[in-house]
Amino acid sequence: MIKNKTLTPVLLAGIFFLMLGLSFAAVPLYDIFCRVTGFGGTTQISKQAPAVVLDKIVSVRFDTNVNNLPWNFKAKINVMDVKVGQVNKIEFVVENYGNEPSSGVASFNVSPASFGKYYNKLGCFCFEKQELKAGEKATYVMTFYLDPEMVNDATTKNLEDVTMSYTFFSTDYYKQS
Repeated sequence: MIKNKTLTPVLLAGIFFLMLGLSFAAVPLYDIFCRVTGFGGTTQISKQAPAVVLDKIVSVRFDTNVNNLPWNFKAKINVMDVKVGQVNKIEFVVENYGNEPSSGVASFNVSPASFGKYYNKLGCFCFEKQELKAGEKATYVMTFYLDPEMVNDATTKNLEDVTMSYTFFSTDYYKQS
């Protein structure tokens, strides 16, 4: 009987610490899951271009938004027709029309979400703090390709256009959380 009285609190404490550990591991595990599967439109980061370029053309539409910043943010080209597997560069122009320096961080998503795992970035300004002085204008470049494996996936093989949406958030936005 005394053994059960001791075992229950130890078991409950063990469950508590296990759940606490899992709560801390949830964010990095979810991030890994999204990057591997492309879940939720998560795009991939690549170190090198594919060896194959297909004749299939996909129209990539670039959507730009600004949240809580006195900035103009536009893609130099709104729609780009790209060959699957070919490396492409797109330039974005950002201007601080405010009277003070400000900084922001760009986040992105791709639509349809099933396409995220086939949109590969070789270089991007996203998720890095960008600071602009009052009246300053800057050009940021993103280098990307569409993974040729997309033609082997029933959910993406017939896609003819996708949307890449970027939003610049004030770095103050992240301080509020």
